[in-house]
Amino acid sequence: MKKAVIIIALISIWLSVAAQQNDPFQLFDLHIHLKGGFTVGDAIEKSKNENIKYGIAVNCGIGFPLKNDSQLDSVIAIMNKYPQFYKGMQAEGREWVNLFAKESINKFDYVFTDAMTFVDKKGRRNRIWLKDETWIDNEQQFMDDLVDLIIKIISSEPIQIYVNPTFLPELMADKYDEFWTDSRMDKVIQTAKEHEVAIEINNRFKIPSVKFILKAKNAGVKFTIGTNNIDGNFAGPEYAREMIKKCELNESDFFIPVRKH
Repeated sequence: MKKAVIIIALISIWLSVAAQQNDPFQLFDLHIHLKGGFTVGDAIEKSKNENIKYGIAVNCGIGFPLKNDSQLDSVIAIMNKYPQFYKGMQAEGREWVNLFAKESINKFDYVFTDAMTFVDKKGRRNRIWLKDETWIDNEQQFMDDLVDLIIKIISSEPIQIYVNPTFLPELMADKYDEFWTDSRMDKVIQTAKEHEVAIEINNRFKIPSVKFILKAKNAGVKFTIGTNNIDGNFAGPEYAREMIKKCELNESDFFIPVRKH
């Protein structure tokens, strides 16, 4: 049994190395977290071994360790010691814009957020990746409200990347194509294009779909690659590689942050 596990692990490593050798251009994973035992040392080694450049993102907002400007400044000072990584701010919830000064936010190389945390029309705080903290009274209405929220976020919050795109709660996820209609996709894509916000291709959730990516590509929207790991147990950006190939994405289709010092 142990021998079989070792063989499988070696095959996985070989496949990852083979994939990176065939990458058509340098890949950047801008949604990497130092959590679950995954340290900065691990990130240095993994990034180097897999030839993938990382952006290290910190979670900022209510319910997270970073929720004021002085804390952001302390983290920035630490991150500046590792210039091989881009510095990313993951803005949590809709309250984040009132928690941090523009000057502190601008010290990051890039800022991103998603629509996975919000207060609904009945005043209930939803965190839609958690089944027990998601309220769905009517699926289609929930979906319409979610799309409206995404449009509001992209058009009004100071972000460069919209991540975990097209994510659906567990109770709705198996009907992805039913809920993500052409009309809903077009609304999000047009807003992203208008406000020059990039859309993440997420390896963990394997979203957005090929159809969404092709629509966004044709509209001239830029993309990023993101894993959104919870620990160190994650492979290379295989879903992104698959989408790059299927959708014939080029290096020019991707957003690369500008480093700030």
